[in-house]
Amino acid sequence: MVESCPRGRGDAKEDAVSDEPPVRLHCFAHSGDGVSVFDGWPSATGPGVEAVPVRLPTGARGSRPPLTTYQDFLAEVLPRFTPSQPGPYALYGHGLGALAALTVARALQETGAPPPVLLAVGACPPPVPARWAPAVKGGDADLLRLLGEGTAIPPASDEGVFLRAMLPVLRADLQLAHSLHEAARTPAARSTLTSALLVVASRDNPLAPPAAGAGWEQFTRGPVHLRTVPGHHFFVRGGRALPRLLGRACRVARRLAGQPAPVGG
Repeated sequence: MVESCPRGRGDAKEDAVSDEPPVRLHCFAHSGDGVSVFDGWPSATGPGVEAVPVRLPTGARGSRPPLTTYQDFLAEVLPRFTPSQPGPYALYGHGLGALAALTVARALQETGAPPPVLLAVGACPPPVPARWAPAVKGGDADLLRLLGEGTAIPPASDEGVFLRAMLPVLRADLQLAHSLHEAARTPAARSTLTSALLVVASRDNPLAPPAAGAGWEQFTRGPVHLRTVPGHHFFVRGGRALPRLLGRACRVARRLAGQPAPVGG
């Protein structure tokens, strides 16, 4: 694990514009959020990188039940990744989206497709036995204790009422996270991925502190880098700093890995 350092303004070699197809950066949001969290990213990632939000099939889906298993998740998401677009690709996932991005990267490589030049994960500890797993199968009280842990949300407050209303969606998301955790922890899964991995952690996030980033090393045979940024768990909403960081990381990864065969959709 290499701790990444802030770059100076003169370190712009990887930011050079080229005539090559852009790196398509597929972005997966955290639990309970939609693709609007990535508004503004297409203009913030910089030259040579195209941000592509991916809507996760989680939470409320009208008359369709939420997806809660690894198998159903892949059946719905993988068809979106086709060889119809030229050039390399990268994946970024935040929170639950980090597990989704890891799952997609592994599954694509297992089908014989080229791996992403970069897998970036944010605000998510590595897929090790999770302390929240018992709450997934417990009652509402167990889930509320987990979700309110360290935040002291009064049950009768607006936040508490909203949290109770969101329980079915959040429980389904946690069930999916649990299934993706279990799939990622198999011995075969740990030895599959070869992509470079960037772990982005925030200083004030008790759910995924920077120290937890070291555990991600076992999930790829490629180089692993850790970048610590300011903020809490939802630093993905913090403006242009994160997409700029990921844009630079994509350009560096592309230069180091070379351009793979087409994947992206």
